[in-house]
Amino acid sequence: MDDTLSITLRFGSWTLPMTIRRDEEIYYRQAEKLIKERFGFYTSSYPGQSSEMYLVMTVLDIALQSKRQEAEGNAEPVLQLLRPLLAEVETALDKKNEK
Repeated sequence: MDDTLSITLRFGSWTLPMTIRRDEEIYYRQAEKLIKERFGFYTSSYPGQSSEMYLVMTVLDIALQSKRQEAEGNAEPVLQLLRPLLAEVETALDKKNEK
């Protein structure tokens, strides 16, 4: 059974034929949709720019989103470790204040 798939992503007048893993198609389709949405936002918000400038704006926007999510995601394991410790500190402080 072949687990690859040939797809064509379309961005305006550009086409991008690709061979991908079948189980990753959803991610490529979601990425295509995100790029089209952000590209459309920049073309409507900043008229008169070149296609290349819109593409740079789009790529920068998506890269920033990715880095923000990465930073937030990296903090979560630390927060999970700290939450029980903070709860213990709060409990100890509450007990101290009751005396």
